[in-house]
Amino acid sequence: MIFQRSLQRELNYTAGAVFMVLITVMLTTMMIRILGFAASGKADPRDVLVLIGLAVIGYLAVILIVTLFVSILFVLTRWYRDSEMVVWFASGLSITDFIKPVLRFATPYLAVITFCALVAWPWANQQISALEARFAQRDDVSMISPGQFRESAASHRVFFVETVSPDATKVHNVFVSGTENGKVNVVVSKDGHIETAKDGNRYIVLEKGRRYDGVPGQPDYRVMEFERYGVKIDNPASASTDNTPTKGVPTARLFREIQNPIFRGEIVWRVGLPLLALALVLLAVPLAYQNPRHGRTVNLVMAVLIYLGYTNLLSLSQAWVAQERLPLAIGVWLLHVLALGVIVLLYVRRVRFRGLLGRRRNNGASAVRASGGAR
Repeated sequence: MIFQRSLQRELNYTAGAVFMVLITVMLTTMMIRILGFAASGKADPRDVLVLIGLAVIGYLAVILIVTLFVSILFVLTRWYRDSEMVVWFASGLSITDFIKPVLRFATPYLAVITFCALVAWPWANQQISALEARFAQRDDVSMISPGQFRESAASHRVFFVETVSPDATKVHNVFVSGTENGKVNVVVSKDGHIETAKDGNRYIVLEKGRRYDGVPGQPDYRVMEFERYGVKIDNPASASTDNTPTKGVPTARLFREIQNPIFRGEIVWRVGLPLLALALVLLAVPLAYQNPRHGRTVNLVMAVLIYLGYTNLLSLSQAWVAQERLPLAIGVWLLHVLALGVIVLLYVRRVRFRGLLGRRRNNGASAVRASGGAR
């Protein structure tokens, strides 16, 4: 059918353009954010590209939901504005006839959204948490960066190294500040290198330097000069795999341990994303109606408010279920059932409006023919 082919073609073109814009904005934002983390020492610079890719996978479901909603709204709003909808309605079509082609267009997107929400989203968050944990477990040597102050993994020692040898075994012009038993100690040295003791512990051995010990605010500081001085390198214990954040827990485990209220709240969010996408797809059709007397941006403003309100209510349902203020069964379905009711009301209103408009036109035409016959 010409109608369906025309609608499918425009929806595909518009969805591609909207998706490219959204993914570009998101990539730019995440790149700036992650590069800032790497520059400040909160992320490994070698993992920047991996973190950006995982962030895209994690947010892909949300991007596709917005793409579906906006593309359908844009296409149908343009059809109303250019009077194409008048042609289709005059051909005997109703607004409900748009549901089937729109759902056919949205089905692949809904499948990808479901996969992302249930599988890709937790996997990406799990990988990000693993990279963060690995970076947090680095020892003091791996944190040393020439010309920058670095805090040790144990957060009680600060390093500064002016230069590091190419093989990263020797350092020059070293400054180390730490706190022990309420006293501040500062060690400065001209040179240093890394040694491994027989017990497996690693040390930064400083040469030809001084150590200052004392309590801040008191004059009784001790000054010691040394030829060799060893500073033990902290090696934090490996992080436990049980510390995986809830958003990184596989969906199958959420259902196995459904007695955990936090896991039930996460189920509400993951199951709610595909339902949210389906509701917005159906809602975009009647919402695209445009009154020529109103501005062209009214529909877009309404769409933004509806999307933000829907997602915030979904987050609220997740929080209430996690806090055991709402049962899981009600938390999963209540919001979407209410949204379905609103969608049905909008369709009924548009169908009645078209029927009333058609009767008025028929009555007007009959009146014109009657007046012509009277003459």
